[in-house]
Amino acid sequence: MSILVLNGPNLSRLGKREPEIYGHQTLEDINLGLVKSFPELNFEFFQTEEEGALLEKLFHIEDKGGYRGVLLNAGALTHYSIALRDAISGVTVPVIEVHLSNIYAREEFRQKSVISAVCVGVISGFGANSYHLGVRALIGLLS
Repeated sequence: MSILVLNGPNLSRLGKREPEIYGHQTLEDINLGLVKSFPELNFEFFQTEEEGALLEKLFHIEDKGGYRGVLLNAGALTHYSIALRDAISGVTVPVIEVHLSNIYAREEFRQKSVISAVCVGVISGFGANSYHLGVRALIGLLS
């Protein structure tokens, strides 16, 4: 089973940016943790600071096939990107929204996700473990 792990803006700064909120692990640490925890799965990891690149990646995997699911931490795009919402709703591969922090316990503007309604589920607030829980959810959904 192949899973795409998509990460949006600022996640390249994990381990450096506000570690009291996002933790001390880097994105590479999180990715390596997934590979070690789920050796039976094939992962592709993609991070970008650009909204359009996330959309293009979703469209590419939809057209190419081969991926059974997507974990998406859209970062700040979560809260305002109608384009990303439309892209998710336009693909058939299931997308699970993940967040390191509990977005519902943060600033008011972070408590609204425009993508949640078109994702199959949301996992928020468990740090790096949010990604692991997301993979488990995908496995359960796709089995």
